[in-house]
Amino acid sequence: MSTQHNTKLLIVDDLPENLLALSEIIKQEDRTIYQATSGEEALFLLLEHEFALAILDVTMPGMDGFELAELMRSTEKTRHVPIVFVSAAGKELNYAFKGYETGAVDFLHKPLDIAAVRSKVNVFVALYQQRNQVRHQLEALEKSQQELHATQVELQRSLRMRDEFMSMVAHELRTPLNTLFLETQMRKMQLEKGHIDAFNEDSLQRMVARDERQIKSMVRLIDDMVDVSRIRSGKLSIRPSKSELSCLLQRIVSDLSHQAANAGCEVTLSAEAKAHGVWDEFRVEQIIVNLLTNAFRYGGGKPVHVTLRTNHLDAEIAVRDHGNGITLADQHRIFEPFERANTKIGSGLGLGLYIARQLAEAHDGTLEVESAYGEGATFKLRLPFRNGLEQE
Repeated sequence: MSTQHNTKLLIVDDLPENLLALSEIIKQEDRTIYQATSGEEALFLLLEHEFALAILDVTMPGMDGFELAELMRSTEKTRHVPIVFVSAAGKELNYAFKGYETGAVDFLHKPLDIAAVRSKVNVFVALYQQRNQVRHQLEALEKSQQELHATQVELQRSLRMRDEFMSMVAHELRTPLNTLFLETQMRKMQLEKGHIDAFNEDSLQRMVARDERQIKSMVRLIDDMVDVSRIRSGKLSIRPSKSELSCLLQRIVSDLSHQAANAGCEVTLSAEAKAHGVWDEFRVEQIIVNLLTNAFRYGGGKPVHVTLRTNHLDAEIAVRDHGNGITLADQHRIFEPFERANTKIGSGLGLGLYIARQLAEAHDGTLEVESAYGEGATFKLRLPFRNGLEQE
């Protein structure tokens, strides 16, 4: 048994031979015995350790056993340590009465009855161990209660988030569905009235474009919900393959040019060099599209700048907008599910940045934001190179 789990006993006597003799009487494998030859030395040990019992010699030079006991009873740390006095003086001196007055639990006279000493010490050790066991059980119970309370709070939060999530999903899906339904009703009405001219080539192209936008909006919402489900169940997977980031960024910026124009934003791309690595290109594109979409939404129509930098360890993609920026409190919150920095702007479930960070971490990378309110925001995606592949 390790010493740190042993029961500690303290014996105090100014004579080394008495300390040795008493130690031999009470020693056991599950006990650690500390010895002190003076009251002062005993006080240092008492303040440093937790003892199950202190056995004090009454007559010692300097501080005697009674004075030591009074100091122990006046100190919070040692107040409850049981004290047993030992004395060679005759019973007629009435030392026992004085010992009990100072808070002793027992008084032993020399020569010691070995069996009685062992029996008494065993009792105090057992009581100490039982108290410790009860204390540990109470601490474990308190911890369990705290954990149960935390679980209940988390469960309530999860239920609240589930209800809010279902409400948001219904709201976000209702808008494109209502639009599609109204479009369908209008077309049905035109057909019933025989207005075939309403379906000329230009009109059909506009109809198809509107339908495509609404369908894409619903697909995006469903994809987000599926990704969150996979993340929470630990089933989100990435399929890394050889990729090059500068070409990927050029394609993404080109594909989103119409969306940027509609938001009044000018997008520029700066890529220092080719960045070859092993990443899931589809998932990296998902992250960048989310960052650019947010920059268009919250950038206030001001320029958005995308940069690609590399070193021998990783590639860093930064998306910088010049909108209102994000407060420090919101910078922590926006990466949580169902959270948005500004609930008054745009729509969506508030899952984009949560999913984006999870995808970055799935690549052993990071996604962080740097911002000061009123000065725009910069989102930085760091992707480590893999398999020794790095930039040219």
